Amino acid sequence: MPGHISCVTALPVIPPMLATPGRLPPAAQDARWAYETKQDGQRVIVYLPGDGSVLLRARSGEEITAAYPELHPLAAALGRTAAILDGEVLAVDEHGRADFQLLQSRMGLAHAPARAARMAARIPVHLVLFDALLLSDPLLTLAYADRRARLESLSLAGPHWSTPRAVAGHGAEALRATREHGLEGLVCKRLDSVYEPGVRSRAWIKIRNMRAEDVIVGGWLPGKGRLTGLPGAVLVGQRSADGRLRYVGGVGTGWSAAERSELAALLRAAAADSCPFAPVPPVPGARWVVPRLVGEVSYSTRTRAGLLRQPSWLRLRPDLAPEESAADLPEDTG
Repeated sequence: MPGHISCVTALPVIPPMLATPGRLPPAAQDARWAYETKQDGQRVIVYLPGDGSVLLRARSGEEITAAYPELHPLAAALGRTAAILDGEVLAVDEHGRADFQLLQSRMGLAHAPARAARMAARIPVHLVLFDALLLSDPLLTLAYADRRARLESLSLAGPHWSTPRAVAGHGAEALRATREHGLEGLVCKRLDSVYEPGVRSRAWIKIRNMRAEDVIVGGWLPGKGRLTGLPGAVLVGQRSADGRLRYVGGVGTGWSAAERSELAALLRAAAADSCPFAPVPPVPGARWVVPRLVGEVSYSTRTRAGLLRQPSWLRLRPDLAPEESAADLPEDTG
């Protein structure tokens, strides 16, 4: 039966190799690197013992096979060839782009197979494969270029899995293409690099495409510990077309110590009794301010409700009035 787990103990458990945040390799070294689209999903190691079973492990090592029943037929894809493959599980939106918010509704169901099956019918996932760690024999010490060639020779393409091509060289063009298509970013992998299980390696470099927008500060959350008396996070919003200040998230990173102290003084001076956001966000312990401070933040994407994902503070914008920071928000961000 596809998805049945047996004899998996015969395969070694391999934690995934991780990429280090960074920039494109120097142009003079471009030909030594391959470039893959950075996916916004859940990292998985796929174990195929060659006995008609499959096992999926998350980056944490947790077994999550039952969470993704549509991937169980992958058990038969390589026949009796034992394999360990590296990849990412995605949920895609109506535009064909990975949507982590959609995927979250599928994650955490490894111990609820009936619910996982129902969700699979509503929000199917897709597995992209990008490395081969074992094919009958271990491949960890082979160069990335050789492992990729072995992976691509398997021609693994099915209704819920595929093996996207990696591009050797042309890093600047590859990065530009991810930005133009609204993708999360790029992963640069040195062609001669071995696979380093569990290591965050400089042989793999991840570049996240971040966006930047102006926001209005409408509140803050007090910091704790060494940040007592200072803002731990600011609560920010943007004006919608109807003039309301819509909450778009909390920002808790990006300041130096001096900038955080300066912001604390500005927030105290702008203290208000009522919430400026409409609707009022469910943020326990929030302290409200008059919405007159404008800042610039970076972020990766927006959720379907319009909230900023992975926001980070860039700078205050004293040159802008709050009325100048309108945004194209969804109709209902509540």
